Amino acid sequence: MKYLIVGLGNKGPEYENTRHNIGFKVADKIAETLEAPFKSTNFGWMADGKYKGRRVLVLKPDTYMNLSGNAVRYWMQKENIPLENVLIITDDLALPFGTLRMKGKGSDAGHNGLKSINEILQTQNYARLRFGISADFSEGRQVDYVLGTWNEEENAVLPERIDKFSKASLSFVFAGINNTMSSFNGK
Repeated sequence: MKYLIVGLGNKGPEYENTRHNIGFKVADKIAETLEAPFKSTNFGWMADGKYKGRRVLVLKPDTYMNLSGNAVRYWMQKENIPLENVLIITDDLALPFGTLRMKGKGSDAGHNGLKSINEILQTQNYARLRFGISADFSEGRQVDYVLGTWNEEENAVLPERIDKFSKASLSFVFAGINNTMSSFNGK
């Protein structure tokens, strides 16, 4: 059985440690856990590993956020991965910092990466793991906030939160979405 885990982010060193790139950071931790190095490939960087007998492809698209759907569709088709075996990891302004929320479907909630995936796949019925980044910004400063770096307090707990999200992602692969939601949501 094959799974595709996609960490959303923007390519380039200027985005590396921004809130919007938390999907890439979680993807890095998953690949590290799987002992699967990333390799440059079509539409991004891919790590190919195994977890409890299941093949896990971890993708960091290099398409920029608003074109993420192209990368997801390409790898789903190339590897013949069904929609129910796809997990998208993204940031979420509506959740307090570090909050974990997995859902089996839903709207894009204003997130351009999810919007692209919804449009390209023509569905909202896929699993997503949302990392709360909070909405601690002044009116009209959303772009600056999501493309800003973590503050000192956030940086202090970020490694533990990234580890938790990595574990939730691998739980999705082995235990399924319902068990993972019960075990991890809100924690």
